[in-house]
Formats: sequence, structure tokens, C-alpha cells
Amino acid sequence: MGVQIFPERSPLWLRGLTEVLGSPGSAKLVHKMQGHMRFASRKPKHAAVLMCFTGSADAATLPEDAQILITHRTPTLRNHSGQMAFPGGRVDPGDAGPVGAALREAQEETGLDPLGVTPLAVLESIAVGPSGNPVNPVLAYAQEPGPVWAASPDENDDVFFTPLSHFINPDNRFRVARLGWSGPAFELDGYVVWGFTASLLSVMIREAGWEEPWEHKDVVDLRKALGSSRNGEGHGF
Repeated sequence: MGVQIFPERSPLWLRGLTEVLGSPGSAKLVHKMQGHMRFASRKPKHAAVLMCFTGSADAATLPEDAQILITHRTPTLRNHSGQMAFPGGRVDPGDAGPVGAALREAQEETGLDPLGVTPLAVLESIAVGPSGNPVNPVLAYAQEPGPVWAASPDENDDVFFTPLSHFINPDNRFRVARLGWSGPAFELDGYVVWGFTASLLSVMIREAGWEEPWEHKDVVDLRKALGSSRNGEGHGF
């Protein structure tokens, strides 16, 4: 049995996004944002990620203190090394579904106390990366999340809540491209957020009605963007 979600406990400023992401068709929104990525997996390994928001519980519209939890994956990892990502990982047999896995992984990676996190919605499975493994993003809210840190330095060497205003700011948005593919990206304190994580952020910003006009034609070669970033990614492009 999976961990229960509580969309009715969403603060007003997250209510619309909770409804959209918890409805049929959520995977199509992300697939479209990812561009022309098309992958297949013979032996899929089901995974989940936690998109944990924090901010005023009483605000009706996006509050100034709204933030979202994000991590930087250690560059020495075998898979997804150096990437900016939401905390998450494989759904283990003992997990209570994708929500249970996302909460467990977030606690292991960032120290986030699951008792202070309210799951709001679970997106449909989305095929991600060269493996095509299915991932269920979990939307969640923590009014008082407490401290977070790189609790598992072998997996993540940087963990922090980032103001939503940073990702919304047009000055921090651009697109990256490589070998016929292009997708959204964000600049974040010298890091480059791209790929699946950037697609999820872009969908949430747009569907919540927070998007400001930005230059979609500002396209940077992915290799160049990563080469001048703090990511330290081991990529195969």
C-alpha cells in the first residue's frame, strides 16, 4: 500500500499546481517540455523524486519566501554525476510506493524529516534518461522543513532550498542543445540545471501561472554550458 497523499492540505498558492500535477496527462506535460528525448528500457528500474516546496502556509498567491529543495549530485558518481536534481532514487521493495521512496531518499540524501512533509500529488510515470527508467515525481509541501544538508556525500555534495523567484527570473533561464535535442535550463549560482529536473521546474512554473516572459531563442550548446559551470558532470555527449 502506498503512502497517502493529501491534496486538500495544499496551501492556496500551490492548490492549482497540485490539481494539475495530480490529474491524468501530467506525464505528457513533462515529455513535451523535454523536447525530442525518446528512450526505451528493457529492464526498467522504477524510481521517484521529491519536489518539496516550502513557504508561507497562509498566502493565497506565490509568497516571497517560497522555495524548493534541490541537490547537486557528486561528480564521482557512476550515473548522473554532477547533475542538479531533486532528491530521489529507486523504489525499493520495502517502500510504500513512489511517495514512500521519495520521502526515504530525501531523508537519506538531505536530512529532510519526512514527518514534516505533506505529500500533495504524484505525477504519472515518466521515462527518463538513456535507460528510459520510469520515474514518478512527487509534489510535496513542508511548512517548516528544518535544516537540510549533504547527508549522503557519496551521492550529493550540495543540498539547499532555492527561492522560486530565482527560477522564475527570466535572467536565469535559457535553453541548451546538443545533437538535435534542446531543452530548458536554469543558471543557479554557477550550476546549470538542465534535463529532467529543468523540465519539471519549467512545467511547474508554467502550470502554476508563475512564468514571466523569457527569451526562448537563447540557446547554448550543452557541452559549452556544462564546461563553464560548477556541475563537474561526466556526460557522454
